[in-house]
Amino acid sequence: MTEQAAARIAVLADTSLQRHVLQQALVANGYTVVLNSDPARLDEDALAACETDLWLVDLAQSEDSPLVDNLLERATAPVLFGEGHAPERHSENYPRWERRLFGKLKKLVGDPAQGVGRSLEALLADSSRPARLELPQSLADMPLAAGEPARQVWLLAASMGGPAAVKEFLDALPGGLPVGFVYAQHIDASFEASLPQAVGRHSQWKVNQARHGDAIRCGEVVVAPISFELGFADDSAMSIADRGWPEPYSPSIDQMMLNLAQHFGAQCGVMAFSGMGSDGSAAAAYVRRQGGEIWTQRADSCACASMPDSLREGGYSQFSGSPRELAEALVNHLAGQCS
Repeated sequence: MTEQAAARIAVLADTSLQRHVLQQALVANGYTVVLNSDPARLDEDALAACETDLWLVDLAQSEDSPLVDNLLERATAPVLFGEGHAPERHSENYPRWERRLFGKLKKLVGDPAQGVGRSLEALLADSSRPARLELPQSLADMPLAAGEPARQVWLLAASMGGPAAVKEFLDALPGGLPVGFVYAQHIDASFEASLPQAVGRHSQWKVNQARHGDAIRCGEVVVAPISFELGFADDSAMSIADRGWPEPYSPSIDQMMLNLAQHFGAQCGVMAFSGMGSDGSAAAAYVRRQGGEIWTQRADSCACASMPDSLREGGYSQFSGSPRELAEALVNHLAGQCS
C-alpha cells in the first residue's frame, strides 16, 4: 500500500469527542477518513453512497442503532467495532488503546507504513552529496580505534518519511565519533536488504544488518531486524530473539527503546525522525528515567510529523531540529562530553 493508496476508513461514533479522537488517530497513522458521523444523523442513502475499505463503529451512548444494524446486513466492506472510549491522548493508557486498534486495522486493511519501501528507489537514485559537518578538534584528538565496541548507543527511530530524513542526518554526520547507532524503521520486510545502502551510500558511517552475538561498534549504524526482536546480552552483544516484535509495529520502537535503555541507561539516546502514529511514546518516560536523551525531528522538516509530535506533546523531547541540525547537535553534545 502506498501513501497515495491509503486505506479509506468510515467512522460512525455517537459522541463528538470519540469522533475527534478517532479522526486524529487514523490520520496520524496514515489512513484516509472518508466519513466521520454520528449514526443518528446519517440516513441509509448516505450510508450506501459511502465508498470505504472499512467501517469503524464506536457506540458509547447507545447499544442499539437501526442504521448500524442495516450496515451489518448490507456492508461489503469489513465492519470493526471500536475499542471503547479512547483515553486521553497523553495518558499512560492511550498507547495501549492505539496499539490494539491499529493492530486490528492493519490485519484487515493493511499497513500504510508498507509504502515506505518504495521511497528507497528515489534515495538509491539520488547522486547529491550534501556538505558534511566538521569534526571538532576535541573529538579529532581523542584516541578512538576504528570499529571498537560503542559504549554510547543512540536509536534512530523512523516511520513514514524516515529513510530520507535518516539519510540526511547520516550524510551530515562526520566519522570519528565515539558512538554507535541502532536504526529502527517501520518498513515492509521485503525492503530490509536494500535499506542499508539507501540510507548509507553517501555517508562515512557503515550501515549494516544486525549480527547476533556481536557488539555495536563506533562508526556503525545497525539496522534493527524487521521480523525479530533485537536486545542485548550482559556483555553488550546484540541478541536477536527467535520471537517477533510486540504488535502492531515491526520493528517496535517502544520495545527497542526499552531494550536499549535497560542495557545502556544514561549512555543511550533516541532520535525520533519523520513517522506516523505514536510508536515510542509509551517507552519515553522509561528512557528519561534511565538518564537517556530524547530528541525529535522538527515538524516542518518531516514528511509526517505524528511520531515526533507525540513525543514533543508528551513533554519528552529535549531538543528538536532538522536532520542536519540534529547531526550538528549530536556532534556538539559528544564534543562537550570530551572537554
